[in-house]
Amino acid sequence: MLLSRWTESRWLAAVIALALLLPLLAYHVRRMFAPMHSLFRALAGTVASYRDGDYGFSLSATASGELGELVAAHNRLGDALREQRLALVQRELLLDTMVQNTPVAMILVDPSHRVVHANLAARKLLGEGRKLEGQSFDALVALAPDALREALERGGDGMFTIGDDTDIDNSSEDIYHLARRQFRLNGRRHELILLRVLTAELRRQEVQTWKKVIRVISHELNNSLAPIASLAHSGAELLRRGQHERLPAALATIEDRARHLEGFIRDYARFAKLPAPRLERVPWSRFIEQLHSQVEFTFDGANDGVGRFDVAQLEQGLLNLLKNAHESGSAPTDVALALRRVPQAWRIDVLDRGSGMNEAVLANALLPFYSTKRHGTGLGLALAREIAEAHGGRIALLNREDGGLCVSLVLPD
Repeated sequence: MLLSRWTESRWLAAVIALALLLPLLAYHVRRMFAPMHSLFRALAGTVASYRDGDYGFSLSATASGELGELVAAHNRLGDALREQRLALVQRELLLDTMVQNTPVAMILVDPSHRVVHANLAARKLLGEGRKLEGQSFDALVALAPDALREALERGGDGMFTIGDDTDIDNSSEDIYHLARRQFRLNGRRHELILLRVLTAELRRQEVQTWKKVIRVISHELNNSLAPIASLAHSGAELLRRGQHERLPAALATIEDRARHLEGFIRDYARFAKLPAPRLERVPWSRFIEQLHSQVEFTFDGANDGVGRFDVAQLEQGLLNLLKNAHESGSAPTDVALALRRVPQAWRIDVLDRGSGMNEAVLANALLPFYSTKRHGTGLGLALAREIAEAHGGRIALLNREDGGLCVSLVLPD
């Protein structure tokens, strides 16, 4: 009985001691872990700041061991994010400066046809210098010059002129190139419209072209008029001396040079006055037969289809190409015309086995007045290109694998 009471008193004492010591123990434990809790809260706070785009925080802690490594790694992450953010801001500022100061008018339009962004050139062109963001692009276009509105209504890329039609020297006109590109931004389709002023560049090119035209025409005129004048003088001397037997040769040479000059001028006039094509549905069999009656070539391909083109213009263009093929040094039997059906278009190839073209000639052959022939006008390929593009098609030149040249025209249906 006495032992039992003694045991109970010991347990009671232990319980009382434990009740007195537990709050003290809890206090010391909480005090011991307080720096760690504070550090964890700081880590959570900086992570939240990073998530919100604020990278101006770092942690300063005296922790050691794995906890110290965690703080150091966190600070290194913050430094890397700050550097990346700074670099990104600098790139954005550079890009914005370039976009704002480029002479190309740039307008970004959202799916509801509201202006999302417009640079300074666009504001000057469409808004008299005022900001355009948020405005209706259709309303801005409605107030724009007719030429710009018509170019936008046509769709796609193109060129147009804004200015006074009554201006004789076109000094008050501006020539623009319109480019339109569509892409998806934040899952929505946007359109980027670019308007570039080409007036000064085209004026310079125009002057250079005219200088080249004048040089070519002067050279060709001199080549024909000088012998004509000389032979006319010689003919007069032959008449005075009574040497009539030599007159036919002199007159024949004069006629030959005069006809050459006539053809030269006619080619220039045809190139300068090429009208818009009058498109009509034409059976290829009839067209090929008509072309074959004027120049020799072998035909390859199916000619049972129907094309849509201007007969006179396409005939003239192909005659020039076939004539070039015969003058390339190719055997007449190696001059060929191939016709192929391609998706939504027809492809016409003019082939020869001549010497082909080097890279420099290939790069310039389609330019007007460029010719490697001694007496060439440089208009044959240029005229073919003009005809193809007037039909909405294209032309390309490439050397053939076993020698010779292929001139390829693609004409849409």
